Amino acid sequence: MRAATGPRFEAGDLVIRPADSGDIPALHTLIESAYRGATAKRGWTHEADLLGGQRTDRVMLAEVISDPAQRILLAEQGGVLIGCVQLCAKDDGLFYLGLLSVAPDSQASGLGKRLLHAAEDEAHRAGGRAIEMTVIRQRPELIAYYERRGYAPTGEARPFPYGDPRFGHPARDDLDFVVLMKAL
Repeated sequence: MRAATGPRFEAGDLVIRPADSGDIPALHTLIESAYRGATAKRGWTHEADLLGGQRTDRVMLAEVISDPAQRILLAEQGGVLIGCVQLCAKDDGLFYLGLLSVAPDSQASGLGKRLLHAAEDEAHRAGGRAIEMTVIRQRPELIAYYERRGYAPTGEARPFPYGDPRFGHPARDDLDFVVLMKAL
């Protein structure tokens, strides 16, 4: 999957488009505000009660954006970044979806659903057969959100990367990820 130029979707003043390296500072700020710290607690999708520290960093975002197998789609409204989602091509038509982030003040507006649809459409156009994602098991309300959108638990669990501060500082020692999948 190679990053495309120009908008992928426009409706009114909402634009969903691929990120480029110039978007990294605003993208990093958005992701951190949606997942960690006091700002994140204004929304419902945060991990701030489970993890402190960073969710990602600018180096990791630059690696994703420069990788031809990956893409980050941005949602902008009135020129302001309010959401994003990562899509990564894996083997045999499988894609990984991550970093679904919506600014706390824009959550519960349907933007997350629009970003999911944009990523699913992108994967389908690229020949994808399915999308998988991982969600922290201790987030049942978020797992239920994805299930309502057609993602189903696979029965697989993956370990949390304890000891790697690039992914945050866990507040508990029982974190792991549930794997969810949706056929395209």
